[in-house]
Order: sequence, then structure tokens, then C-alpha cells
Amino acid sequence: MNSDARPGFLSRAARMLLWLMLSLVLLIILWTLFTLNWSYGDGERAGVLQKFSRKGWVCKTYEGELALYVVGGVAPEIWHFSVRDDSLAPTINQAIGQRVRLHYTEHPLVPTTCFAETRYFVNRVEPIKDATNSQVTPVQ
Repeated sequence: MNSDARPGFLSRAARMLLWLMLSLVLLIILWTLFTLNWSYGDGERAGVLQKFSRKGWVCKTYEGELALYVVGGVAPEIWHFSVRDDSLAPTINQAIGQRVRLHYTEHPLVPTTCFAETRYFVNRVEPIKDATNSQVTPVQ
């Protein structure tokens, strides 16, 4: 009688462990979908687009750097961003070295860098045509 009770207990514990693991995986998937589709904030940044590349060992993502010049003679602040839209990447790539305005959404707490290395997802780019500052020279 004792030997019959043990396999039932082990199979019940195994089932509970399986359900717990499946629930955890489902929770992680739902959290990832939530953080990727819901934006915490959005805004625009303007500066000189100085770097844009496709990176990653397994998950290839588009990553870029925007130099934010506040005042001439002061080192720029570098703002890192990601692009998830493959159709936007060629447009941004053509704007390297130019002054641009980038519209972005902010997605904090994405559980993996497989979707992007930063929390800022750029979804629109506009070149800035400024007659007085047609070209910004980097500070050396």
C-alpha cells in the first residue's frame, strides 16, 4: 500500500512543477509583450546622427547614437537609441552625419536585449534644414 502512494505523490509533484514552470514562462511572455507594446513615454530629440549599425550575435538589432550639442565648444551628450522597424533603417542610415530630429517611445523593463539594447525606440526621423547652422562641427 505504501508503494502505491509514492508514485501518485511523485507524479502529482511533477505535474505541479510542470504547471509552475509553464505559468512562469507564460508570465514572462506576457510581460515581454506588454513592455514592447506599451510605451512609458514618448518625445523627440534633435542632434547630429553620428552612428547607426545593426548589431547582435543571435538577435540582430539596429542601434544608433545621436550627438546632442547644447553649446558650441562643449562636448556633446551622446544619446543611444534603438530602431525596431526594418523599413526605417535605410532612411536613418542615409542621415548619418546630418542634423536630425528623432521621435521615440520609451519602453523600460523589457526583460531581454534581444529586441533592443536601449529603452528608446525611434519610430520617425526628420532632417533639420537650418540655414544658420547648416553643418555642425564636432568639438575636438
